[in-house]
Amino acid sequence: MIENHLYSLVTVVKYKLLPCLLAIFLTGCDRTEVTLSFTPEMASFSNEFDFDPLRGPVKDFTQTLMDEQGEVTKRVSGTLSEEGCFDSLELLDLENNTVVALVLDANYYRDAETLEKRVRLQGKCQLAELPSAGVSWETDDNGFVIKASSKQMQMEYRYDDQGYPLGKTTKSNDKTLSVSATPSTDPIKKLDYTAVTLLNNQRVGNVKQSCEYDSHANPVDCQLIIVDEGVKPAVERVYTIKIRSIIINAIVRSASGESDPVFCALPDTDAGIYTCEWHYDIDH
Repeated sequence: MIENHLYSLVTVVKYKLLPCLLAIFLTGCDRTEVTLSFTPEMASFSNEFDFDPLRGPVKDFTQTLMDEQGEVTKRVSGTLSEEGCFDSLELLDLENNTVVALVLDANYYRDAETLEKRVRLQGKCQLAELPSAGVSWETDDNGFVIKASSKQMQMEYRYDDQGYPLGKTTKSNDKTLSVSATPSTDPIKKLDYTAVTLLNNQRVGNVKQSCEYDSHANPVDCQLIIVDEGVKPAVERVYTIKIRSIIINAIVRSASGESDPVFCALPDTDAGIYTCEWHYDIDH
């Protein structure tokens, strides 16, 4: 959860215009094969809406950022379709007292409260344009957002071979802001990363994150350290990120020995308790 552009733009627009689960005790669980890559939609949306990208066919997720006092400062929640499209996305920023809630409607995301069109989409469900701010996005041949532009700024995005976001460079007037992330060399622990922020080639900040992961190689609990080097002495802030995600098409074996495809949340594996939703229409 580091600097992003779209969230700020949507927040400004919001200010101006107004923007069944079943707990089962399991004796066993056949884990699905870990998917190391990130989808174009997940990677691109995480860039713009400032959350950590997740692997696998995610049904829904919530990421909560808390400060050193344990107070919630930000929360991002989303629901996704079986095709990997974001059906809804909500951002709560308590520090700035703002809420942005978007819902998918054909080729647009609408404000969940006013139903005004906010974001236009392209292709299956990728970002195309934020009309109110004059921002448009470009994608590569694989569907990843690689550029954003408006009259005031130009932005370029970088990804690794698995689709993990490696940072972005924003140019506006005579200023160039660059964020460069270096993930762990362990492909399972991509969300363990360090990042450096440069303003006109001068270092102004750094970030370090380390996480615990579930069986799908998704983070469930992270520590985020942000250092503001633009002030003297530098200021360090420590945050905790709690992440809950539900994966589509996990195979769960119940105490009777029967197995069914389900939506399965996996944060509480140590207790042997999973949060699952039976769903019989998905292929094994």
